[in-house]
Amino acid sequence: MRLAERWHGLVRAPKLAWDILARGQYEFVYDQMPVQFRGMSAAKRLNLFASGMNLLHRRLQPWSLPLHMQFELTNFCNLKCPVCPTGIGGIRRKHQSMPPDLFRQVIDAVGPYLLTASLWAWGEPTLHPQLGRILQAARRHPVVTFLSTNGQNLCEQKVIDALIENPPTYLIVAIDGLTDEVNTRFRKGARLAKALDGVRRLAELKRQRGAQLPVLHMRFIVMKHNQHQVNDLIGFAREHQFDLLTVRTLSIIDSEAPDAVHQCMIPDEAAYCAYAYDQHSRVRKADFYCLEPFWFPTVFADGTVVSCEQDYNAQRPLGIVGAGYDFRSIWFGGQAREIRREVRDRGETVSFCRNCPYRDRSTTDVSIRAHFLNDSIKYDSLV
Repeated sequence: MRLAERWHGLVRAPKLAWDILARGQYEFVYDQMPVQFRGMSAAKRLNLFASGMNLLHRRLQPWSLPLHMQFELTNFCNLKCPVCPTGIGGIRRKHQSMPPDLFRQVIDAVGPYLLTASLWAWGEPTLHPQLGRILQAARRHPVVTFLSTNGQNLCEQKVIDALIENPPTYLIVAIDGLTDEVNTRFRKGARLAKALDGVRRLAELKRQRGAQLPVLHMRFIVMKHNQHQVNDLIGFAREHQFDLLTVRTLSIIDSEAPDAVHQCMIPDEAAYCAYAYDQHSRVRKADFYCLEPFWFPTVFADGTVVSCEQDYNAQRPLGIVGAGYDFRSIWFGGQAREIRREVRDRGETVSFCRNCPYRDRSTTDVSIRAHFLNDSIKYDSLV
């Protein structure tokens, strides 16, 4: 969060507090995706209000459970993207899928309080052998869910069944080129037909059922090799029956990919660059206000809880769910307090903070533009 965004939040705080506590309403935009809550439970209202106090002071012992969480359903992938830690073999953790019982244990603990759950981290979630059970557990709670996929498994019947029977709120399909030649420059090993055929099948099944979910969301990262296709994105997304299109900038993360790999992908237009540059060096910003350890942890496939998804090898874990601890005891535990202190007060000593993909951006969102392509979707009734 940028300092200006923090102050904007503080200025709006009285109205937000009234809407949350008295009316049970809250709405915001999450990476260009609308999120609206109506009729929130008392528990969710109080947790949201208490969590908002982190805008004033990032307490090492939070007053609240998380507002947002990331769940790593798998930590392996079927593609070899050139800057992703998974794609370049940078994940040192054992390859595995999250046990459905573990997911259910954590989501049942936090679901009554949570706003959003992102069902991916450093792997392809549709490779999970029991995806249906995961989605079924997530649907037990009034939480907005995001599932991001490279789309290569969307034609598999078991994946389609899981996504239709217990749909995530948003199904994000990563497409970074409108031809295979362009798309595979980044999504190495991908085939557009697999993703697009799956999206069309899901769109047809939604029409047959009169369903809004999942919102079929095409996400396009603008890079030097695909920037010439930006003007054709809306037509392409409409043709292949997406409900939403977002245009995204390429983040530089704390991976083992050489800087030269990132540099050759930076687009020419400043509007599509995640960062400002001076002599090819990223301009550093000093007004970043990190909130991840205070309201947005990640749970890895083996139950390890980390303060931020960027700690992809769990260098500084808060604890492990199932190793004699539940999520709540980890979240409020002593080890979590010390990690929060380190991130808050000595971030430059932590590699995933020092190379944070959000710190030097002009805004919190990674996506910069959204196009809503389906007027029949009512975004105020998705929860």
